Amino acid sequence: MQSTRFSTSSSLLLLGALATAACDPTLDPAATRVAASDEGVNDQECTTLLPANVPGLQAQLPTQTMGADFDFDTGNAPIEIVIPAVLPVIAGSVAPGDATIVLRFTTMLSNAWFDATAPYHPTAVGVYSNLGRRPASESTTHANMNIAILYASYRTLNSLAPQHAADWDALMVSLGLDPHDDHESTTDPIGIGNAAAAALLAVRENDGFNQLGFEGGREYNPIPYADYTGYEPRNTRFEIKDERRWQPAIVTSRYGITRAQHFVTPQYALTLPYSYDDPQDFGVPLPDKSLKKGSHAKKKYRAQADEVLEVSANLTDEQKVTAELFEDKIRSLGFSALFVSLSSGHSLLDFVHYDFLTNLAAFDVGIVVWQEKTQYDAVRPFTAIRHIYGDDEITAWGGPGQGTVNDLPANEWRSYLDVADHPEYPSASAAFCAAHAQASRLFLGTDDLGWTVPIPAGSSIVEPAITPAADLNLHFPTFTDFATRCGYSRLWGGVHFEDAILASFELGDEIGAGAYEFVQAHIDGTPP
Repeated sequence: MQSTRFSTSSSLLLLGALATAACDPTLDPAATRVAASDEGVNDQECTTLLPANVPGLQAQLPTQTMGADFDFDTGNAPIEIVIPAVLPVIAGSVAPGDATIVLRFTTMLSNAWFDATAPYHPTAVGVYSNLGRRPASESTTHANMNIAILYASYRTLNSLAPQHAADWDALMVSLGLDPHDDHESTTDPIGIGNAAAAALLAVRENDGFNQLGFEGGREYNPIPYADYTGYEPRNTRFEIKDERRWQPAIVTSRYGITRAQHFVTPQYALTLPYSYDDPQDFGVPLPDKSLKKGSHAKKKYRAQADEVLEVSANLTDEQKVTAELFEDKIRSLGFSALFVSLSSGHSLLDFVHYDFLTNLAAFDVGIVVWQEKTQYDAVRPFTAIRHIYGDDEITAWGGPGQGTVNDLPANEWRSYLDVADHPEYPSASAAFCAAHAQASRLFLGTDDLGWTVPIPAGSSIVEPAITPAADLNLHFPTFTDFATRCGYSRLWGGVHFEDAILASFELGDEIGAGAYEFVQAHIDGTPP
């Protein structure tokens, strides 16, 4: 195990950079959401969610300290350089809750780091390359590992976001590195980083996710990440033809400009997994309530919709801000993992291994989740509530700042969170968190987490200046508690029925355990 530990100041840099980049609307056009549609697209502003129980962790340091000030011998390039540079690019392209693309970036990057540093570990081998073993004398400092990481990151980022090639070049130059040095070898860190990335990209650029945009027989004008499966919703944005099935929501800006949702990246279900061979070896139970199967079908369909309305009518401030926290996968999954590495005193290699594991676990469970979402194409709560109650008056949350009202026309009800652009069952967020938690428990050898997120009064994204009414702390003592509250935050947010959450818990546990076995085997040098 690498003995040099990355410093508290290094970790603060990352957390500060994440907070600054994610909350600066000049960097993140998605950070301020458009005004409410009938489906509930909230007018959101950003809030910083940093752990409270590590001294100094509230600091927000500028990303300008990257580059010339980076210490190759003691620093952590993923934390101090790569993530602060990448986050604004992700945030400027997708919202933090758009998990499929976010996970694509984070998993491929952390895979590149893992494979590029494997030669500097006593036993590890890469997932897509076996570049031999470097002498222990070459890893007495972080210098060689950081250089390998940076070149692997550079090549991977040029594949993931080629439109930012000039930015990636400038980043390398600011570090005194030559972005045009593309030689591959097994004897020096530049060549190792390039070789690791090349092997990764040879597989992952054509893994079914349609990163390059040519899937489905397209020859010209590629559309990266576009659907090629031919998915068509059974309902239109205006008409419910089948009350059991997903309906695209209408997203409306404050200026009256509207668009209809499209199922985001349905081809994710066809993407090559890491830790298992066939996603069809996994699955979740039939959502009988949503699909109106079995005895008392109509009663059960209505009962689960009524449960969502009851929760909506009784939302607490803590439930609201918890739902907002887990809506943002960077701040919840990402920040919690960084907190673990900081509080555990992880070395550079420890961090690389843990970060890759948690990203891989979420990525792999997502493939099965998208497979099941496609299969069941299940209804979201907003559609079911409108179908059942029409323009009847109901009791529920009345919108930002309105509290609970008892004269709300059902066809004007909206969920507290924005409704996601994919079918309801099973819950993606619950599965991501369950897989993340299970992989973490196994890697760390404990269920203890001890993460506290301070929420200042009035810092809500959905209800700014109103919620919470007073400062509060969200404390997650264990990974089990973290995963459970993550899952139930989808019910509190009004975007999922409980059955979708429960199904994802079991699925996430199973695939999280498999992800741990896969990564640990590569660390031990005994891959399957």
